[in-house]
Amino acid sequence: MPDNSNSKVVYRYVSHLTRDTLALILAGGRGTRLHELTDFRAKPAVHFGGKYRIIDFPLSNCVNSGIRRIGVLTQYKSHSLIRHLVRGWSHFKQELGEYVEILPASQQFSEEWYQGTADAVHQNLDIIRVTKPKYILILSGDHIYKMDYRSMLLAHAESGSDLTVSCLEVPIEEAAGAFGVMSVDEENRVYQFDEKPEKPTPVPGKPDKTLASMGNYIFNTDILLKLLESDGQDPDSEHDFGKNIIPGIIKDHKVYAFPFRSPATNEQAYWRDVGSLDAFWEANMELISPEPELNLYDRDWPIWTYQRHLPAAKFVFDDDGRRGMAVDSVVSGGCIISGSHLKKTLLFSDVRIHSYSDIEDTVILPEVVVNRHCKIRRAIIDRGCDIPEGTIIGYDAEQDKANGFRISSKGIVLVTRGMLGQPEGYA
Repeated sequence: MPDNSNSKVVYRYVSHLTRDTLALILAGGRGTRLHELTDFRAKPAVHFGGKYRIIDFPLSNCVNSGIRRIGVLTQYKSHSLIRHLVRGWSHFKQELGEYVEILPASQQFSEEWYQGTADAVHQNLDIIRVTKPKYILILSGDHIYKMDYRSMLLAHAESGSDLTVSCLEVPIEEAAGAFGVMSVDEENRVYQFDEKPEKPTPVPGKPDKTLASMGNYIFNTDILLKLLESDGQDPDSEHDFGKNIIPGIIKDHKVYAFPFRSPATNEQAYWRDVGSLDAFWEANMELISPEPELNLYDRDWPIWTYQRHLPAAKFVFDDDGRRGMAVDSVVSGGCIISGSHLKKTLLFSDVRIHSYSDIEDTVILPEVVVNRHCKIRRAIIDRGCDIPEGTIIGYDAEQDKANGFRISSKGIVLVTRGMLGQPEGYA
C-alpha cells in the first residue's frame, strides 16, 4: 500500500497557508482602451465568455485555491460591479471566517480617493489589521486566467521571501511600455524591477523574451504594513506597487519571481489581458474553437458567477432562406435564434436574433435584439443594443464610421446603445 503520509503533511501545510492569507483584488480600473465598453462599468465588470464577468476569474481562482477571505477594492464606475458581487458572491459564511467583502474608495484615512494600487491597499490597513493574516495576496482584477494560488503561496513560504511576484515570459516587443519587467538570477530572485520600460531586459538564454509581471503579489503582512506606511508619507511617490513599492525594496528585501506555468506541461499557462477591443474580441473568439486553451468546461476548476435563471437556448424555423442555426458558435441560455444563420459567433445570455439575418465572427453581449435582415461580421455588440432592421455592420468601414460606430486598429467594429441613439446606462 503506498505511503501517502508525506502528501498529507504537505496538504495540511498548504491548507494552513491559505487560511493565513487575505486576498485583495484591485478592481477599480477604468479600462480606457476598451473605450465605450467601459463608459458605464469598470473594466473588471466587463462581460466575458458568454456568461461571466472578468472579475469572476480571480475570484474563482481564490475560492478554488482554498482562499476564502477576499476583499475587492472598487472605485471607477463601480455600480454594476458591486451589484454583480452582491448577487453572485455574497453567499459565504462569515461565521466560518470566509467572505467576499467590497472595499470601495471611501476616504476613510485620506481626503483623496485611491491614488494608486499601493494607496488603495494602504487606505484599508484597518481591515488588514483586524483580519490579522500572515500573508497578503494582491491580485489584479482585470485579467482572464486560471491559477492555483496555493503553488505560489508554497513557493513564497519555502523560499523565505518577503515578496513574491507572479510573472510570464512575454515577447519583448509586446512587453515594451506595457508591463512591469523583472531581472532574476538562477534561483528566480529579483535583482531589478522596471515598470513598463521601453527596452525590457531579456530572459537569460532567451533574447526574444522578457519576464513580465502579472500584477499578482504575495507579501508577508508585517513587511507590507511597514512599506505602505512609509510610502504613504512620501509626497513624491505615485503610491503604486510597480512604480514605487517593488523597485524600492529589492535591494534590502528578498523578492522572488514565480513563473506562471501549466502544472500539466510546465509550459507557459493561459493568461490574457483583455484591455483593448481587439484583445477582448480575440479572447472571446478563442472560446469558439473545438478545444480552446481556456477550458471553461473544467469541473475540477469551475468559474463561478451570478446568472439569472433563464430557459435553454432555442433555434426555430427550418425553411429555405429562413433557418435558425449556429455553426462553430457559443450560444448562452435564454437566446432565441429565429430563422437566422450564425457562424463563429458568441452570444451572451438572453439575446434575440430575428429572421433573415447573417452574423459571423461577432461577440454579442447580453439582452441584445438583432432585428430582421441584418448582416454583421467582426463586431462587438454591447449589452442591450436593439439593432434596427436591415442594419449592416462590418462590411464597409466608411459606412460604419458614418454611422458613429468605433473601429479598432484591427478592424473590429464596436456598437453601443449610445451609437444607435438609444437610451444608455446598461452595464
